[in-house]
Amino acid sequence: MCNAYWKKQIPLTPYLIKELIMKTGEYPMISIITLNWNTTAVTGDFLRSVIEHCSYPSYEVIVVDNASKEDPTTALKAILPTVNVIRNQENLGFSAGNNAGILAAKGDYLFIVNNDTEITPGLLEELVSVFKSHPDAGIVSPKFHYFFNKGTIEYAGYNKVNVFTGRNGMIGCGEKDTRQYDKLKATHYAHGGAMMLSRKVIEDAGLMPELFFLYYEELDWSEQIKRKGYKIYYQPKALIYHKESMTTGKSSPLKTYYLTRNRILFMQRNMPLLNYTIFLGYFILFTIPKNTIVFFLKGEQQHLKSFWKGIMWHLKGDEKRKSAEKMSYRQNTLRAA
Repeated sequence: MCNAYWKKQIPLTPYLIKELIMKTGEYPMISIITLNWNTTAVTGDFLRSVIEHCSYPSYEVIVVDNASKEDPTTALKAILPTVNVIRNQENLGFSAGNNAGILAAKGDYLFIVNNDTEITPGLLEELVSVFKSHPDAGIVSPKFHYFFNKGTIEYAGYNKVNVFTGRNGMIGCGEKDTRQYDKLKATHYAHGGAMMLSRKVIEDAGLMPELFFLYYEELDWSEQIKRKGYKIYYQPKALIYHKESMTTGKSSPLKTYYLTRNRILFMQRNMPLLNYTIFLGYFILFTIPKNTIVFFLKGEQQHLKSFWKGIMWHLKGDEKRKSAEKMSYRQNTLRAA
């Protein structure tokens, strides 16, 4: 990186940063990390979008395969010969799978992105620019549009998690994009489908929390990083298209289980005792009866079982302990790297 250029008292616009990088030949390397689980064709489309639209001059692509039935390496290398495919022996989930990619990454910045997305021109440059203009940046996420309904917003930042429900909403979700959310701003949480971090932030705040496995992990990681004094930013000049839930499906018992389990877990880990108590009261008095009745009346027995399984997980200490031990091992590996 050419520090002399970055330190000049001139506006650090994305365009200028890109020009400086291209002229000096000195630029921070970005590691693009994505997961694959039995969706090789989807991952292949993502790689094609990188080839077609990525203008950033220094990047690597890492695909972490979470023990798919078939090895995707040959198919993915046929599309992008330089791709680094890491094959896990078991499905580690979203958090630990991405952590495996983080530990293998060489970049100064890491762009963790879903394989069911398509990048757009200038995406990486716009995200990196936030770290250059805002030293307190911990995570930066782009604007999301729905892939199958381009022009419609999915994410333009996150609202804060509600103390009663343990849920939150994405700002602008479902709205037509009329540039009403085109201001760079701090937001409550990053979007797990696309988020850039610096290596320094990860070394300071720690790896993605593996206890969650799937869902709520980016919200917890955002809180973890904010506690270290960083901010989460939404960068509207960076745009990504999202196909949404290509791996787990829009509605599945697996999704019901982890959303239930991790909703409680997030509140337990990140809320003051009074707020957590309020949440538990609401969950016991309203959420449990409502979801139980709805799943029963709809005849969705698998969802009903998954819902209760997610609740009962919190009474089993062994699973929490094992996950914490694995996380500790990976965190020590990060520090030693």
